[in-house]
Amino acid sequence: MKRHINKVAVLGSGVMGSRIAAHFAGVGVQVLLLDIAPKELTDAEKAKGLSLDSKAVKNRIVNEALQSALKANPSPVYQKDVVKLIRTGNFTDDMKEVANYDWIIEVVVENLDIKKSVFTEVEKYRKPGTLITSNTSGIPIHLMAEGRSDDFKKHFCGTHFFNPPRYLRLLEIIPTPYTDPEIVDFLMNYGDLYLGKTTVLCKDTPAFIANRVGVYSIMAIFHIMQEMKLNIDEIDTLTGPVIGRPKSATFRTADVVGIDTLVKVAKGVADNCPQDEARDIFVIPPFLQKVVENKWLGDKTGQGFYKKTKGEGGKEILTLNLETMEYGPRQKSKFASVEAAKQVEDLKQRLKALYNATDKAGEFYQQFHAHLFSYISHRIPEIADDIYKVDDAMKAGFGWEIGPFESWDVLGVEKGIKAIEAKGLTVAPWVKEMLEKGVKSFYKVENGKRYYYDVKTHVFKLLPGADTFIILENLSGNVVWKNSACNLYDIGDGVVTLDWKTKMNTIGGEVLEGVNKAIDRAEKDFRGLILANEGANFSAGANVGMIFMFAAEQEYDELDMAVRMFQKTTMRLRYSSIPVIVAPHALTLGGGCEMCLHADKVQAAAESYIGLVELGVGLIPGGGGTKEMALRASDEFKEGRIEEEPLKDRFMTIAMAKVSTSAHEAFDLGILRKGHDEITLNQSRLIADAKRSILQMAEEGYTRPVERKDVKVLGRTALGMMLTGIHSMRFSNYISDHDAKIAGKLAYVMSGGDLSEASLVSEQYLLDLEREAFLSLAGERKTLERLQSVIKTGKPIRN
Repeated sequence: MKRHINKVAVLGSGVMGSRIAAHFAGVGVQVLLLDIAPKELTDAEKAKGLSLDSKAVKNRIVNEALQSALKANPSPVYQKDVVKLIRTGNFTDDMKEVANYDWIIEVVVENLDIKKSVFTEVEKYRKPGTLITSNTSGIPIHLMAEGRSDDFKKHFCGTHFFNPPRYLRLLEIIPTPYTDPEIVDFLMNYGDLYLGKTTVLCKDTPAFIANRVGVYSIMAIFHIMQEMKLNIDEIDTLTGPVIGRPKSATFRTADVVGIDTLVKVAKGVADNCPQDEARDIFVIPPFLQKVVENKWLGDKTGQGFYKKTKGEGGKEILTLNLETMEYGPRQKSKFASVEAAKQVEDLKQRLKALYNATDKAGEFYQQFHAHLFSYISHRIPEIADDIYKVDDAMKAGFGWEIGPFESWDVLGVEKGIKAIEAKGLTVAPWVKEMLEKGVKSFYKVENGKRYYYDVKTHVFKLLPGADTFIILENLSGNVVWKNSACNLYDIGDGVVTLDWKTKMNTIGGEVLEGVNKAIDRAEKDFRGLILANEGANFSAGANVGMIFMFAAEQEYDELDMAVRMFQKTTMRLRYSSIPVIVAPHALTLGGGCEMCLHADKVQAAAESYIGLVELGVGLIPGGGGTKEMALRASDEFKEGRIEEEPLKDRFMTIAMAKVSTSAHEAFDLGILRKGHDEITLNQSRLIADAKRSILQMAEEGYTRPVERKDVKVLGRTALGMMLTGIHSMRFSNYISDHDAKIAGKLAYVMSGGDLSEASLVSEQYLLDLEREAFLSLAGERKTLERLQSVIKTGKPIRN
C-alpha cells in the first residue's frame, strides 16, 4: 500500500493525547493537536481584557496540556526542539484542518457519546481514504463505527497506545468487522518501523489483551496478599525486578497509572465479561474501595499506596498500612529465597529457584502463577488466537521481561497444571490436549528461529518477525567462541556478534578478552563484527569493584595493565581490518560509551542513555574516552571560530558527567556523529539493522583507518582557560576541592599537557596522558571513598 504518514492530527490533549502528539513529533511527523475551547475565562484572562473568542483563550486548554507534557520527567520527546513540529488549535476553529492530515487519532474522554460527536465533526472535513483511529482503552471499537460512512468504517480501527507512549512499547491494533485488512497491515507495520512499537493485533474484547491480563494479575495479587497476610512493601519486593518486572512492581504501578483507572478497568471487565471464569477476582476489595473513596488515587493526587513527605532527613516515602489506613515508614522486606535468588543473573533460572522455594515467598509465587496460568489459558481464543500475542502485549505494555506463557514454559507446563488444579482452579482444555499430543512446551527454537504452538492447527508456526529480528538467545547453536562472560555468535552472511552477560553488563577482563578474541576471529573468518547484548542495559561501564580492589591494595602495576588493556581494546575496535559496529541500548555509561566512541559506526536504540560518567567516581575516562573527545574537538577547529570552543564543549560534557536522555540527544553531546551513526526506533530490530550496516560497509570496500598523529592540542592556552573556569566554579561552591582536582587533571589531558603552544600530537600521546591521570586519581583517598560508595549503595558520594 502506497500510504505515507507525514502529518497526524491528534484530537484531545489530555495526558495521553499530548504525549501521543509528542511521540509523533519525536519521530519527525508534523502534528496538529486540538482540544475543546474553554467555556469560562480565568481571572488572569479577565484582567487582560480577553474574551472567549480570543485565540489565546480558545487554545488555552490545549496549550497548557502540551506545556505540561513537555515539562514531564521523563520527557515525552527525544529532543526538546521537536516541539516546533506540533501546532495547536481548538475543535471550534480548527477541526476543518483535519482535511489536510494523513492520520486522525481521537484521544478524547472515555465516553462513547462524546467520541461519536467528535467523529460526526470529523466526517464533515475528513478526506476519503484518511486513516481514523481511536485510542480508547475500554470502549468497544465497533460501537464507535456505528452510524459512520462506509469509507470511515473501512479506514477506522482502534490504536491503543500505552502511557507513556515514548517509553512503553506496546501498540494494540484493534480492527472492527468493517476495517479493511490492508489498513490493519499498514498500521501493524508503521507502528513497528516508524514508531518503534511492538504492535499486537487484538480482538475487540473488554480491555483488549494487556489490560485484561495485567489488571487480572494485579487484582489476583491483591487477593493472594490478603489471604497470605502480606503487606504492600512485601508484595512490591516479591513482584518487582527479582521476577523480571519493573521496579514499580504492583502497588507503585497502581500509583503511577492511577488507582481510579485500575478500578475502572477491573469494574469494566467484571461488568462486561459475564462468562469470565475468574470474574470474582475483579471484584474490588474493601481496602481498594476505601482508597478510592479517600481520593488517594496515586501520583495524580499526591498520595496513594505510597506518599512522599518532607522530613528532617529530606524526602521520605511512606507506605499505606491497609489495616489501619495510615501511612508509616517503609518496611524492609527480607525473604531468604529472594535474597539468594538476587545472586542469580539468569532470569529463567532465578524464576525456577523462587517458584521452588519452600518459604513464604515460594508459596506466594506458586499461588500467583497458578492463578496467572489458569487465567491466560482460558483467554485463548477469547482475547487472542495466538499465545505469542499475550506474551508480546505483557512484555511491551507492562514491562515484563518474560511473558506469561514463556514463564509457564520455564516452570514446566505439566507442573503448572498440577499447581493450578491443587489451588482448585481450572486449565483450558486445549492445554491438556497439547500435552496429550506429546507437545511439552508453548515455544520451541530450531535452527536459530523461534516457533509457537498454534492452538487451532495443533502445530508449531514460525513467530512473526522471526525473519526480521535477530534474537541472540535463539542462536545458541551458532556460538563460535565463548568464555564465562561472553558468547560470539555467527548471525549469518559473514557477520558475528559478541554478547556478554555480567552484572549490569559491566566490562572487566573477561569482556575485554571477548572483544579481542571476537576481532581476531572476525578478521580471520568473517566480514564484520557487532558488539551488542540483550541485557536490560548495554553496559553500566567498567568493573568498579576491580578498580577499587587494585587501588585500595595499591596494586598500581595491575591497575596500569588493566587500563592499558582497555585502551588497547578500544583502539583495536577503531583500527581492526574489518568494520565494527557497536549497538547500544538503555544505560551505556563509561566504558560502554568509550566502546561507542571507537566504533566504525554506532547503531543505537532510540532509548539509549549514553555518557562518560567517570568524574562522579573520582576518575576521568581512561579507556580512550578522554583522548577521543580531544580528537573530535581537534577535528571541529575551524577558521573564524575560537579554537577553544569545541574543546570547551567536549570538556564540559565529561566534566559534568552528562548522559544523553535518548540516542537523539547523544548527537547533541557529540557522542554520536551526525550523518554517520544511526538510530533504530524499534529495539527488537537493533541487531538486524546493525548487520545491514555492516554488510553495506563491507560491500563498499571497507579499508582499515590509519592511526591519527595529527590531533591538534592547544596546550597552555586551553589549559589556562579551563583552569580559570574550574577555579571560578570552586570559588562559587558549585564543586568540591576533589571535583576541582579531577577536572584539572581532565583539562590537562584534553589540552595535551603543559605545552607552550598549539601542537599536533598522536593518539598514543593522549592515551598516555589519560592513563597517567587516571592512575594518579585512583590513588586519592576521596576517589576511593567514591568508588566504595558506588559499590555499596550504587551511588557516588559528593566529597
